[in-house]
Amino acid sequence: GESAKILSPEKTVIMADRSADCPMAHMVEVEKIREVRKENQDVAVVCYVNSMAEIKAESDVCVTSSNALKIVKKLPNKDIFFIPDENLGRFIAKKVPEKHFIFNDGFCHVHKSIHADELLKAKEAHPEAEVLTHPECTGDVLELSDFIGSTSQIIDYATESTAKEFIICTEMGVFYELAQKNPDKKFYSVGHRQFCPNMKKITLEKVKNALETLQPEMIVDPEIAEKSCKPLEKMLELAAK
Repeated sequence: GESAKILSPEKTVIMADRSADCPMAHMVEVEKIREVRKENQDVAVVCYVNSMAEIKAESDVCVTSSNALKIVKKLPNKDIFFIPDENLGRFIAKKVPEKHFIFNDGFCHVHKSIHADELLKAKEAHPEAEVLTHPECTGDVLELSDFIGSTSQIIDYATESTAKEFIICTEMGVFYELAQKNPDKKFYSVGHRQFCPNMKKITLEKVKNALETLQPEMIVDPEIAEKSCKPLEKMLELAAK
């Protein structure tokens, strides 16, 4: 919501539920970014787009899970401070060994709750299934996977694959889209509720109410918006090339 408002300040941006927040977005602080900058003069602060505007304002470029690798490769800086998610940062770091990564102690609680021992059990239960995993999962889970990608990339892979069964290692909201596009295929969770209560705060009733009342409106402090717009625009520029 903040990003939409920052990129389109002249437009009205409405949120279905302002409390539908992300804990990971709060797992890095402005002071930490400034500290890393002091210790690493040539560092590029690479900020996951799912972060607060105040954090974006201290960053050099934003990324999504689908474009992070592409953007990091294009940065001239050797030192990369990847925030806030450590797991996604480590996944990207392995793909770009020529760069030096500084990691932050942040994580997505849904992806971190998917454990390798549970995945092994799921693989035993569904031996024909391919494992499709989001890069916010821990490294040991990624090593057991057949494909690693963002939510949209997982959907595309499953749709294009000739396989008929898949174990999905990401938030369960993706299962609906997977089933809609692939009614002839089977999708399994790892064995527990891969569930984000914050995402589930967005309901049809709240969307209807937001459309009828045009509330709650997203407002971003103009000074913060100006600073945080630069890394967002940098992301769009580098991702488009």
